[in-house]
Amino acid sequence: MVFLLRREFLIYFRQSKSNMKRNLLLILALLSLFPIENHAQVMPSPERKEGEGPFDRLIIRGVTLVDGTGAPPIGPVDIVVSQNKITEIRIVGYPGLPIKENRRPQAGANDQVLDLEGYYLLPGFIDMHGHIGGAGQGTPAEYVFKLWMAHGITTVRDPSAGNGLNWVLEHKQKSAANTITAPRILAYTSFGQGAGKTITNAAEAKAWVNENAKKGADGIKFFGAKPEVMQAALEENKRIGLRSAMHHAQMDVARWNVLNSARAGLTTMEHWYGLPEALFEKQTIQDYRLDYNYQNEQHRFAEAGKLWKQAAPPYSDHWNKVMQELLDLDFTIDPTFNIYEANRDLMRARRAEWHEEYTLPSLWRFYKPSRESHGSYWFDWTTEEEIQWKENYRLWMTFVNEYKNRGGRVTAGSDSGFIYQLYGFAFIRELELLREAGFHPLEVIRAATMHASEALGLDQEIGTVEVGKLADFVILEENPLQNIKVLYGTGAIRIGEDNEPVRVGGVKYTVKDGIVYDAKQMLEDARQIVLQHKAREESRKLKQPGLDW
Repeated sequence: MVFLLRREFLIYFRQSKSNMKRNLLLILALLSLFPIENHAQVMPSPERKEGEGPFDRLIIRGVTLVDGTGAPPIGPVDIVVSQNKITEIRIVGYPGLPIKENRRPQAGANDQVLDLEGYYLLPGFIDMHGHIGGAGQGTPAEYVFKLWMAHGITTVRDPSAGNGLNWVLEHKQKSAANTITAPRILAYTSFGQGAGKTITNAAEAKAWVNENAKKGADGIKFFGAKPEVMQAALEENKRIGLRSAMHHAQMDVARWNVLNSARAGLTTMEHWYGLPEALFEKQTIQDYRLDYNYQNEQHRFAEAGKLWKQAAPPYSDHWNKVMQELLDLDFTIDPTFNIYEANRDLMRARRAEWHEEYTLPSLWRFYKPSRESHGSYWFDWTTEEEIQWKENYRLWMTFVNEYKNRGGRVTAGSDSGFIYQLYGFAFIRELELLREAGFHPLEVIRAATMHASEALGLDQEIGTVEVGKLADFVILEENPLQNIKVLYGTGAIRIGEDNEPVRVGGVKYTVKDGIVYDAKQMLEDARQIVLQHKAREESRKLKQPGLDW
């Protein structure tokens, strides 16, 4: 999603005239507190007060392990962690029988022991498309980080470094040192960020890429540029050892699609833009309506819902040829299915049960229909558009699932903070949508862990539960392979013996770098932040657009 930073203050503070003076003072206060590098920033995260550890030696006992490699679950196992590294994984028995105590790692007097017999343990999740809030959405960093951590997300790639590179690098450093409660962060700057002018040739592109690396960025997110610039920037970025992501925006995709990017060295494509264009057989440009205006987001998203039908049909010669070339280039697809889901079912996304308690009022205002807020394009969303998008999903998911079947790398990213998708919750919805696309639940977990770590170049450190890797875990009482919904903070509905519905699931512990966090408490902390914002604004209730009840 394009992160329209130049409009964020205007969007957030676009309220009634009676609030204008207060809003102006607040803007000035924010500007005085935070230098903004040409970006409107969110409130920084406070010092860490949560979590226990790391410990000299932590023993997690009796869990069923899903290791992230695609291997089936196995258990009971005991896992030993020394400081932040996994040092031992030991099978200690058989299901349905008492654990064999003589097989267990012995605990010393100063060792920390978590007895979690019957729990499930997975690698920490990696959100490949995680914007750290935005001033337009009014989201403090603590709120965003805790919603992520509450859902087992221990690593995020921030595409665009929307709060400014210095801000993101500062939080990356603090997260690495565990002085804040946050996933580990990778900062991918938006191409040209901080250049002061449009980059127009290969020399300028290479110079900016090298300067970006010197500043400490982990990679670059592209949206598009003329071919000479794209070619030079991608090749230089790969040459110096950094990685890249790209949202192939419509303004440049007619002259530079996914195949062009993959050939030049792009690491991951975000969303799906640029892929249908590479699959065109009978045209070279999207069949836009003739009064189309890209700045009109109803046009942009409604017309996008017709795009996959313009591409070569599944399993046709051209479709297979494009897929094979991407496979040969070891290209990664990060589809972010969830962020477009409102297009095929607006009411479902808008009425998701977590909005009432976990969505900030400022974020809810950002979501509502608006000609200005990015992704708030519900000017006149119709049944016809939802039906078109359902077919769009069918064709899109067919490509992604077959890409995975043929050995291609697919990852999980959420792009939360837009289009009614909320941090943490949206990532779990992304896992459900990968399952809908045809992924086995074990393939879903692998996409969210091992394959993501490979795309980031961090597979020697994170992504699987193996000896020698960092102790990043998701731990819960329910089996997420049987029902991915148990990973939601709000859990899943089950009927009790008294014939009354109950909630089960939710992540119990998120472990990052050997530090054990109470995931449910972090979710409650996020809820309290929402309550505080509602109290300040005297806004206790989320109102549906255009309805007064």
